[in-house]
Amino acid sequence: MGTAHTADGLLDVPVVDITPFRVPTTGDPAAVNAARDAVAAEVDRAARTVGFMQVVGHGIERSALERFTEATDAFFALDPETKNRYRCPPGINRGYSPPKSESLVNSLGLTSAADLFEAINIGVGATEYPGLDLPPDDYAPNTFPAEVPGFEAAVTRWFAEAGAVARTMTRIFGRALGLGEDYFAGFTDHSLDVLRMINYRLPAPDVELEPDQVGMGAHTDYGIVTVLWADPVPGLEILDAGGRWHPAQPAPGALLVNLGDALARWTNDEWLSTMHRVAAPRVGGVLVPRRSAAYFHDGNVDAVIECLPSCVRPGRPPAYEPVTVGEHLRAKLAGSRAGQLTGTAQREAARLTR
Repeated sequence: MGTAHTADGLLDVPVVDITPFRVPTTGDPAAVNAARDAVAAEVDRAARTVGFMQVVGHGIERSALERFTEATDAFFALDPETKNRYRCPPGINRGYSPPKSESLVNSLGLTSAADLFEAINIGVGATEYPGLDLPPDDYAPNTFPAEVPGFEAAVTRWFAEAGAVARTMTRIFGRALGLGEDYFAGFTDHSLDVLRMINYRLPAPDVELEPDQVGMGAHTDYGIVTVLWADPVPGLEILDAGGRWHPAQPAPGALLVNLGDALARWTNDEWLSTMHRVAAPRVGGVLVPRRSAAYFHDGNVDAVIECLPSCVRPGRPPAYEPVTVGEHLRAKLAGSRAGQLTGTAQREAARLTR
């Protein structure tokens, strides 16, 4: 990430307009290809230097976001006893996680104080792929809170909208890597997609936090690509190649997109699965609320993540052993959720401990 830049103290996260990949391909084919090549080149640069980008031209209507945030705000405003009725069962990546019930640093095989955030997850169920015999724990059904009218409709709409952006990004990735826009389709036709709605449920503004306690601990994302909506307030920080943390905030109307471990492993770390965290959000030294929603497009549970031949060359052998998406996700989630320190994230953890 040595070529990433900062401006006014914030990391310069490139803005990419994906309109040429989203609108119907009409007009001069040469002009369409040129426009798509330009977008793919921008994404390639961002993937190699920052691992994050800000996506505009995504086509999501403002009304979808407004209904979505109204629904999630209403859920998080419920009393703890009610929210705890929707707790995540062990080994199931669905439902509610209360504050201080997770530590994302554990997914790197490291330890820290429990994270401050609370969250509720929904995801793709096995019933959406009736012709496949999929593991029911990985493709678990959703339970929507009955106490919030309209929650299911608003959240599933956002799930569909963010998912469309994620699938557009995988087409761009294929083109940027010279593999063709449909290359990743065979790895994602029953993708383990999850939407995590996050509330940084903070103590009083002047409270003393535990040592090393943050909103969400340092981690890399686990799958192919994450599509993130976030409040435009401080909190998100990105680690550079020199071990320095940089604040990053989304531009108005933009979605943050970052790469996950699967793409880093496929590209032999030529593309970055960037280490990031959410510091306890402060404005003028005072703790402030912060919300976000991360759509994880992780790939098929049985897809094998193995270094692309084009990313191996003399002096640069494959840095990772092949692994399925399911195996990788289960190891990472066992760390962050169950406190079983992940033993396969040495390369990622080394960025924090160098």
